[in-house]
Amino acid sequence: MSAKPDLGRFASFGRGVTPQQAKEIEALGYGAVWVGGSPPAELDWVEPILANTTTLKVATGIVNIWTAAPGPVAESFHRIEAAYPGRFLLGIGVGHPEATEEYQKPIDALRGYLDKLDEYGVPKNRRVIAALGPQVLKLSAARSAGAHPYLTTPEHTAQARELLGPHAFLAPEHKAILTTDAEKARQVGRGALDIYLNLQNYLNSWKRLGFNDEDVAKPGSDRLVDAVVAYGTPEEIAARLTAHLDAGADHVPVQVLTSSDKLVDALAALAGPLGLK
Repeated sequence: MSAKPDLGRFASFGRGVTPQQAKEIEALGYGAVWVGGSPPAELDWVEPILANTTTLKVATGIVNIWTAAPGPVAESFHRIEAAYPGRFLLGIGVGHPEATEEYQKPIDALRGYLDKLDEYGVPKNRRVIAALGPQVLKLSAARSAGAHPYLTTPEHTAQARELLGPHAFLAPEHKAILTTDAEKARQVGRGALDIYLNLQNYLNSWKRLGFNDEDVAKPGSDRLVDAVVAYGTPEEIAARLTAHLDAGADHVPVQVLTSSDKLVDALAALAGPLGLK
């Protein structure tokens, strides 16, 4: 059985980082940087980050299977792997039905894409799948290294671990904002959640976790925001993030809700409470 990917316990998640930021994030003890959004298949931003760091891993969270064809994505994977062996993890996902005219049943689309990645030689243990519901979680365990859930809770992590079994990799993203002002945190959190409150796969996921229609109606209840956005002192935030590890996660990508120029400072404030070097 293939070993799980080793990205350390915590990572930075965002729309991207500069090579210099990546070097500083590595020095803080974070094991990886995850780049969100739907990056183009070329993935030409990966090598500069890896070139400027020594052990840091880079992961995509996620390459959208509708906007990045499997052939070019596989070519990019092999190019990066040849230059920086073992330091890139390919995260893929189906995106949202509301955003894609040609969207089809997610499970079928994913299977077809994974078939192509198999054909093009992308190893099963070097890819993960964005997964929320039971079907896709099970697929991620069967056809990839594991799952990368987004906008979930430690309770979801515990349920996901049960579905995945002990051997699959589990890396739930969690948002954080460094403030003890609950009103400010919820305002920023609602801004980050706004688009997702239009997307049925997230609404369904939250309802499976026990949130009701009022919770998930725009702009999102305090209960929902507090569940998916950690705030408070660095120690309080670290406790919330660590709860995912206690629930069965292997690795937690942390999306700090701050401006790019303050990202490293925020990650530095969390590094000690998270037990990083």
